[in-house]
Amino acid sequence: MLRKTNIIIWCLIFLPVTLVAQTPEERGLEIAKEVDARDIGFGDSANKITMVLRDQHGNERSRYMRNRTLEVEGDGDKSIIIFDNPGDVKGTAFLSFTHKEGPDDQWLYIPALRKVKRIASNNKAGAFMNSEFAFEDIASQEVEKYTYKYIGEDTYGEIAVFKNEADPVDPKSGYSRLEVWIDQQRFIPLKVDFFNRGGKLKKTLEFDEYEQYLEKYWRAGKWTMTNHITGKSTVLYTTGWVFNNGFTDKDFNKNSLSRAK
Repeated sequence: MLRKTNIIIWCLIFLPVTLVAQTPEERGLEIAKEVDARDIGFGDSANKITMVLRDQHGNERSRYMRNRTLEVEGDGDKSIIIFDNPGDVKGTAFLSFTHKEGPDDQWLYIPALRKVKRIASNNKAGAFMNSEFAFEDIASQEVEKYTYKYIGEDTYGEIAVFKNEADPVDPKSGYSRLEVWIDQQRFIPLKVDFFNRGGKLKKTLEFDEYEQYLEKYWRAGKWTMTNHITGKSTVLYTTGWVFNNGFTDKDFNKNSLSRAK
C-alpha cells in the first residue's frame, strides 16, 4: 500500500513538470500535427469558387472557377483550378503538386498563348492570377514545410485559440514567418498573419463560414486575404463541396491541362 501511494505521489509531481518542460518549438509542432491529423483521409474533393478582387478604392471584379483536389498518401495534395468566367480568363487552368519536402510542382495553362507554363520555384511568391494570394498560398500547407513555435493562447472573437508561429523552411518563400490563430476545439485555422522577408506584416488571411463534411472535415466558405501594404484584398467564396468523386492521378496531368473541363 505504501509503495502504491508513493507511485501516485510521484506521478502527481512528475506529470506537471513534464508539461512545463515542453519547449515552445515542441508545443508548436504538436499543434501543427494535430491540425494536419484532423484533415487526413478525405480522399478527394471538388468545389466551386468565386474570386472577388477588390482594389484599394473598393472597386470589385469577380472570377468564377472550379477546384478539384486529390489526397496523396505520403505526400502533399494534388489540385487543379479551372477558370470558367469571365472571358479573359476562361479556360485558364492551374495545376499544383504539393510536396512535403522540396519545392512544389506547379503549372499554369494560358489559353491565349496555348501554352503550359511551369511556375519556377523562385517565383512562388508571385501573385496568383493578379489576386492577393501568392502561388505558395494556393498549395496545401504541409507540416514539413515549416518549423514551429508556440506563442500562447488568445481569443478570436469569442473563440479560444492557440497562436502558432510557422517559419518557412524554403529560403525562396516570400515570407519570413506566419502567425496562425487556431481554434482550440476544432483545430482549424481562423486567421493567418503573413510577414514579408523584412519582418513587416504584409497580409492577413481570415477564414469564415466553416461547415463540416463527412462528419469530420471542416471547410471554410469564405477566405479573405487583405494586403496591408497595397490596401487591396481578395475574397474566395467556396460552395458545392462534393467528396468521394473517384479522382485518380490521371485527372491531374499537366499534359491535359489545355483540355481540362
